[in-house]
Amino acid sequence: MKTLVLKKAADLQTRYSIAYENELNGEQLQAVMHREGPALVIAGAGTGKTRILTYRLARLVESGVPPESIVLLTFTRKAANEMMRRASLLLDGRCEKVQGGTFHSFAHTTLRRYGAFIGLDPNYTILDQADAEDAINITRSRLHFDKSKKRFPLKNTLLSIYSMSVNCYIPVEQVIAQRYSQFVEHSEAIHTVLREFVAFKQSSNVLDYDDLLVYLLRLLEQSEQGREAVLNSIRYIMVDEYQDTNKLQHHLVKKLTDVHQNIMVVGDDAQSIYSFRGAEAENIFDFEKEHKDTAVIAISKNYRSTQEILRISNHTLNQSLKSYHNVLQSDKNGAKPFVVATKNERQQSVFITQLLLQQREEGVALDEIAVLFRSGFMSFDLEIELQKANIPFRKYGGLRFSETAHLKDLLAIVKILHNPHDIISWHRILLLLDGVGPKSASLIIEEIQRNSEDIYWMSPNINKPVRGYDAILSLCSLLLQLHSDNANIPDIMTKVSTFYRPLLQKKYDDFAKRMKDIETIIGISSAYSSVASFLSDMSLEGPSDSINAEQEGNEHEFVTLSTIHSAKGLEWKTVFIIWALDGRFPSTRSLESAAALEEERRLFYVAVTRAKDELVITYPIDVFDRESGMVLGEPSRFLQGMNEDMIERFVVMEEQ
Repeated sequence: MKTLVLKKAADLQTRYSIAYENELNGEQLQAVMHREGPALVIAGAGTGKTRILTYRLARLVESGVPPESIVLLTFTRKAANEMMRRASLLLDGRCEKVQGGTFHSFAHTTLRRYGAFIGLDPNYTILDQADAEDAINITRSRLHFDKSKKRFPLKNTLLSIYSMSVNCYIPVEQVIAQRYSQFVEHSEAIHTVLREFVAFKQSSNVLDYDDLLVYLLRLLEQSEQGREAVLNSIRYIMVDEYQDTNKLQHHLVKKLTDVHQNIMVVGDDAQSIYSFRGAEAENIFDFEKEHKDTAVIAISKNYRSTQEILRISNHTLNQSLKSYHNVLQSDKNGAKPFVVATKNERQQSVFITQLLLQQREEGVALDEIAVLFRSGFMSFDLEIELQKANIPFRKYGGLRFSETAHLKDLLAIVKILHNPHDIISWHRILLLLDGVGPKSASLIIEEIQRNSEDIYWMSPNINKPVRGYDAILSLCSLLLQLHSDNANIPDIMTKVSTFYRPLLQKKYDDFAKRMKDIETIIGISSAYSSVASFLSDMSLEGPSDSINAEQEGNEHEFVTLSTIHSAKGLEWKTVFIIWALDGRFPSTRSLESAAALEEERRLFYVAVTRAKDELVITYPIDVFDRESGMVLGEPSRFLQGMNEDMIERFVVMEEQ
C-alpha cells in the first residue's frame, strides 16, 4: 500500500494542455505565467505583444479563472476579437466568454447593467461623432453664436475642444489656449456653449462616446453599490497599448483595480506618439508608482527587423530623457541602413522613384515597400513623380495632393490665370468670395462666356449689380496684375496664396495646418519654368484611379505612402524615411518644448522599427522657404551620433 502524504495546493502546478514553454521565449513566458498582482509589460517593437496577451488569456482560462471575470481592454474591437479568436483556437470556446473590447464598448455594457445606481436611464441612446457635432451645432444656434460677426468655431472644432478637455482632465480654457489660440477671445462663449451642450444631452437622455467613460468613472466613484457590483464581477484585467491611454482612461483603470489588483498592462513607452489625441506618455511611467509591488517585465527579442536596423532604433532610445531603455535584439542580420542627402526636394522624389522602379524590375513586390514621413504634406512632390512614373500608390494619413480642397481652391485661381475661359475653376473660386452665391456666380460666368477678349476687365462692365462685387473686383485685379507682371511661378503662387489666405481662414478652423500645405506647393512650383507644365503635373490623376484587371502581375500592388502615425503597428521589407531635416522631422513646433521633442524622438523610433530588411533615410540639402527662397537645410538631430559602423552615408549626384 502506497503511503499518502499532504501537499500544499499552492505547491502544485497546473497541468496545461498548451506547452507554453515551447511556444514562447523566456521573456514572453514570464509575462504569460504572471499570476497575482499588477504587472507592467514593456513590449518593444516587433516583440510579439499580441502573442503575449493571447497566450496569457488562454493560460488564465486553463488555470480555472472564469472567463467572464476576465476583462481585455483594447483600442479597437477588431484587436480584442482577434485576440479572443486566437485564444479560442489555442484552447477552446471558453475564451469567447471573456469581456473583451474597447474602453467605450466595455463602459457601454457596464452602464446598461449598472447605470441606474447613478440615476442613468438604461434606455439612453449613443451619439456617434456626426450626431454629437449636430447636437453641439443645435446648442450653438440656440445661443446665436452661429450669427456672430467674428469668426466662431465650427461644430467639429467645438466638439474637439470638449473631448480634449474631458479626456485630458484639463479646463476648456487651457485647451483653447494651447491648441486653438485663434479662438482665445471666444473662451467664455465657448465654455457657455459646451455647458449647454452637456445640459442638452442630459435632458435628451443621450450620451456621446466620451460620456460613456465619464459616466462609468462616476459610477465607480459615486455609488458604493454600483462600485461593488462592477468590481466583484472582475478578477483579472488586461490592457493593450497602454502608452496610448489618456488621463481619463488611466483613472478608469486605477478604479477598476480597487478590489482585485490583478491588472496587467502591455505597452511600449517608446511608441507613445499620440499626444495630439490626448494620449499621455506619463501614464505608463506612473503605473508602477500607483500600483504597489508592480512586476515590470521587459520583452526585448525582436522578430521583425535586422540587428543593423535595431542599432539605429536602440541608438535613438539611448538619447531619450525618460525611457525604460528596452534594448531590442534580433537574430536576423542584413545590410547597414543608408542615409542619403539629395540636392533638393525634387531630386529626393526622383531618387526614390528611380529606386522603386529598379526594385519593381527586380521583382520586389510594391506592397513590401513604404515611404514614411512626419506630416502629410511632405509627400506631395513625391506623389507627382510617382504619378508621372506610373507607380501605383496608396496614401495613409493626411490627404493625397489631388484630394485636398484648399489646394484645389488655390490652383483654381492659377488655372483661371492660364485659361480665363475655365468656367469650372471660375465657379469654384467665385463661391468662396464674400457675398457671392450661386446666383451671382452664374451672372459672372455668363459675362465671361460673352467676352472673348479683355476678360480680366470684365468685372467693371457687369451690366447688372451683383452681391460680392468688391470681392470679385479684387480677384480680377489680382489676375490682371499677374497677367501683366509676367512673374515666375513661385511669385505667382505666393501672390495667389496671399489673396487666398483670408478665404482659407474663413472656411477652415485648422487653416494654419492647411497653410503649411500651400507653402509646400509654392516650394514645389519653384522647379517649373512654365505655368502650363506646372498645372499639367498638378492635374495628373494617380495610377490607382486607372488600374484595371488587364494590367499584368502587379495590378493589386501599391507602394504605401504614410505618415508615421498611421504606420504604427505595420511593417514592410523596405522602408524609406523622407525629409529627415531639423524643422521638418523633428518639426519646428516640437523644438519649443522638451516633452514635444521627446515625442518626436519616439516618432522617429517608430518609423525606424517599421523596416524588416532595408532602411533608407533621406533629406534634401536645399529647402525652399517662402520668405527667404532656397535655404540650406540642417540634417535631423536624430541622425547625430550615428557613426560609420551604424550607417552608410551617400550623396545623390547627377550622372555625367
